[in-house]
Amino acid sequence: MSPSSSSTPPAPQSSALPPSHPFNTDNEHNTSHVERAEQAILTSKVIPQRKPLLRLEIRDLSSEGTRAFLRLVHASKSLEHAVDTVLKNLYTGLSTSCIPPTRSVTLVLRDMDGVAYTTGRDIDDDHKEIHINTKYISQISESRQKEEMLGVLVHEMVHCWQHSAFGTAPVGLTEGVADWVRLKAGFAPPHWKRHGDCDWDAGYERTGYFLEWLENEHGEDVVRRINQALKECKYDADRLWYSCCGKSVKDLWKEYKKSLEDCK
Repeated sequence: MSPSSSSTPPAPQSSALPPSHPFNTDNEHNTSHVERAEQAILTSKVIPQRKPLLRLEIRDLSSEGTRAFLRLVHASKSLEHAVDTVLKNLYTGLSTSCIPPTRSVTLVLRDMDGVAYTTGRDIDDDHKEIHINTKYISQISESRQKEEMLGVLVHEMVHCWQHSAFGTAPVGLTEGVADWVRLKAGFAPPHWKRHGDCDWDAGYERTGYFLEWLENEHGEDVVRRINQALKECKYDADRLWYSCCGKSVKDLWKEYKKSLEDCK
């Protein structure tokens, strides 16, 4: 799930999602919610320097995971929605020159280890590939398959567009930003919980919820500012966190953990 040009697929992990998400178009009662959500994205759409070419590559049509994907997900619509969601959350109000020049994104469905990962293609790192494990898809209960696939797709799409301080940013931060976008998009699984019994850069939803808290404390654009701080130079913890939040990340994490304790 790393945004770098190569990445090691993560170990399989459960990531259930509620079947009642507004983008569940199989539920006719949710149609108005779908239309409103899609309209909200269209009216606040962030346009990149060039429209990326979106591709779908299927390596085994006979697998149960592939069949579930083709039955439940509209590939072109879902890929476009994932791109729009990522750009809206990371680049609203910023110049298009701030957006990475990603030229294409290829979604590859195949049998592999782990859940999913993102990589750059050998020919050009501006061409990205998102690999999703069809075996993992097949192991999800049918009532949650669609929401999980869309959530994983949004998470991985973040890695196609985010900055990573030339690969020097903590992996837990880049993964946390990806799950923060997934959280903002409404695809948080019901088993996600806020944790303080770890380091701030534990990654995934642990860091994602920390970034959500930072929004409330330091402005709704704080994650965009953090992402932009990772654009121009290598990672410098003191410079990044003091410039974006006026405090060290160590102190911010202490405040976040205290907020969790106060809510008990």
